[in-house]
Order: sequence, then C-alpha cells, then structure tokens
Amino acid sequence: MSLGAHLVELRRRLMIAAIALVVGMVLAFIVADPIIHFITEPIRLITEKRGDDFSALNFSTVTSAFDMRMRIALSIGLFASAPVWLWQIWAFIMPGLTRKEVRYTVGFVAAAVPLFLGGCYLGVMIMPHIIELMWSFTPEGGTNFYAAQDYYDFIFKLMLVIGVSFVLPVFLVALNFAGIMSGRAILKGWRVAIIIATVFAALATPAADVVSMLMLAGILIVLYFAAAGLSLLFDRRKRKQDAAAGLLPDAA
Repeated sequence: MSLGAHLVELRRRLMIAAIALVVGMVLAFIVADPIIHFITEPIRLITEKRGDDFSALNFSTVTSAFDMRMRIALSIGLFASAPVWLWQIWAFIMPGLTRKEVRYTVGFVAAAVPLFLGGCYLGVMIMPHIIELMWSFTPEGGTNFYAAQDYYDFIFKLMLVIGVSFVLPVFLVALNFAGIMSGRAILKGWRVAIIIATVFAALATPAADVVSMLMLAGILIVLYFAAAGLSLLFDRRKRKQDAAAGLLPDAA
C-alpha cells in the first residue's frame, strides 16, 4: 500500500473507533445514575454512622453535576468500546507484523487486559474502606462535604493506578522477550521489587488500612515473581533452541 492508502486506512479505522467511543459514552451517560449511586455508597454509610446529614457529595458549580456525568460517560465509554478500538488498532498494525510477532502480541494483550481489569476491580473493592478510613480522621464537630469532581477523580485515579500496576509484570516479560532483561536479572532484583511494591501499596492505600496495603503489596509481589519465573522458563527454552541449532555458548 502507498502512504496515501495507509493514511486513508488509518482515518477509516479512527472513525470507527471514535463512533464506538461515542456510542459507549451515550450508553454510559444514560446509566450514570446507578454508577453514581454505587460510588457514593461510602458517603451514605458515613452519614448513617454520624447520625446526621452533614456528609454529602457537593456540586459547587452550576455545571458540576453534568461534568461528573460526562467524566463517568468518558471512562465507562472507553472501557465499553475497548473491544472495538483495540481491534481497529490491531487490524491496522497486524499486516506489518510477522506471524511470530502476531502470536507474541496476542499473548501479551490476552495477559495484560485481564490483569488490568482485575486491578481496577480491586481498586473498586478497597475504595469504600479507604474513604471510610479517611473520614475517621475528621475532628469532632467537623463536616465532610466531598467536591464531586475531586471525589470522582480520586476513585478513577485509584482504579487506574492499581490497574496499571497489575500490568507491569507483563512489561517485564516483554523486556525479556526483547532480550533487554534476562530472567535471572529480573529475579535478582527481588529485594528492590518487594520494597517498591510495599511503598506503592502504602501510597495507594491509607497508612492505617494495613489489611488493604498488605493485600495489594502481596498481589504485586506474586505477579512479580510469576513474571520472573516465566522469564526464566523462556530463557531456558531459548538456550535449548540455541544448543539444538549448534550455536556456540558465547554466541548464544
């Protein structure tokens, strides 16, 4: 294909992806009420514990309620339309890949997507405990008016950060496949990895919520060692293939 044909193909696939995103956003905007009800459940629990109505989601501007719905629509729309726009990206780059590269890419995507969704799900599960714990530091006589934009940004960023952290082991395996890092080198840094996982878990969860911190840190450490184990297996298979091909150890 000529450069012009590639650009026409790219424009067509971007249009399809954009239409899918818009449709997903419209559907998400329609069902925004149950989502808002779900993410504000911790506020209602706080209100019940206080025995008053002085804890609430606060919409401080005329358009803030609409802005929050649009934020929800964009986030949910991206997730809902992901199969379509991911396929459009894949269909555009796949003709330029070899069969081996296609197989590896499919494997990495198949591993990364469930891990990312699992991380987002864990973020949703620990979110109410974090909000309730932070509320417990409110001094006697104080009130909690949560700005809608800040409240939603906190939940979205929490899900995103934990989701991305779950995908990092896949990138370690990808670096091993690319020959940048060996499995032994990945495993050698286990002490640093444990410290980083613990610090990240402490930053992503409240300091007083030890259970959530240990759970998140434990999952990240297990994923790290799983990535190191897979990399060691891949290195071993590569050495066997090199030996079968008659390559010298130094060349291998």
